[in-house]
Amino acid sequence: MAAALLKGILTLVVNGGILSETDGTYRILYAIADAFFYYLPVFLAYTASVKLKADAFTSVMIAVALVHPDITAVFEKGLGLDFLGLPVSSVTYPSGVIPIILAVGLLHYVEIPLERYLPRAVKGFLKPMIAVLIVVPVTFLVFGPFGTFIGDVLAKSFHTLYNFSPIVAGAIFGLIWQPMVVFGFQWGLVPVILSNISAYGVDTILPLLGPAVLGQAGAAMAVSFMTKNKRMKTIAFSGSITAILGVTEPVLYGVTIPLKRPMVAACIAGAIGGGIVGTSSAGAVSFAFPSMVSLVVYFGEGFWTFFFACILGFIIGFLLTWIFRFKDIEQILDKANEESIATG
Repeated sequence: MAAALLKGILTLVVNGGILSETDGTYRILYAIADAFFYYLPVFLAYTASVKLKADAFTSVMIAVALVHPDITAVFEKGLGLDFLGLPVSSVTYPSGVIPIILAVGLLHYVEIPLERYLPRAVKGFLKPMIAVLIVVPVTFLVFGPFGTFIGDVLAKSFHTLYNFSPIVAGAIFGLIWQPMVVFGFQWGLVPVILSNISAYGVDTILPLLGPAVLGQAGAAMAVSFMTKNKRMKTIAFSGSITAILGVTEPVLYGVTIPLKRPMVAACIAGAIGGGIVGTSSAGAVSFAFPSMVSLVVYFGEGFWTFFFACILGFIIGFLLTWIFRFKDIEQILDKANEESIATG
């Protein structure tokens, strides 16, 4: 988020005439802001390795190979490559998401037999070498083109829906965004968002998601007022604050999903707010998921509609949660705790 905020600030500074894109100061600051997005596969490689239980250093090595300057230069020039006679598709790996996640997933399974059968004396250097020699070519030959295909399908689907009706697009994305976060599907939109920013200088997906985030915050805040359970009150209130700051996982897993009805209320709030954002031309000039601390990224046309829809999302999430009511919140939580203790 820090990199995205810096990008947003730089955009405002350039538009305000304070700095020029040719200034040395701007170039250095832009390099700081853009480095995270350019080398996104490297960061994702590490986080994916933790989740998928693959070797972190080998995962990072695979990612670095994908964004190596020589490979990137060849693809940018449109020159062909082959590996053992097999053609390698020209794919943009910097800022890519899907190929590296698939690569780390494959690495996990490649490492299992290597760990089991390689002699201990040579395992330390042969295991990563063999793994890289298997995974990197497969990524260039298969995962890269597949990731591009998925990204193109997602991009075309969104643009078709958005061109049909921005309001409908906003309502749908606002409705399904938080369920997508639960299953990790949100990362599939990252290539589309980054592509929009690169091609058009602005992305119209991110603003549609703001009310959904604030809807979760509003629902959690309502639960913090309604519940008599002190632990749930603390979880809901602190989760509401973190959601306002852009992180909804604590609310999702600690409050709205377990209690069900707040999740419904938050999704409805996201749909209503997303539809309102769709009436404007709100956009993000840099990649930053919506929150009250990333507003600078959304400054520009349609900003106030976006801001109003986010506040409305919070209010609707709060009110619907209050209207739906909840019976036995305290008993539900206590029962869950008892089951946890019994099985623990």
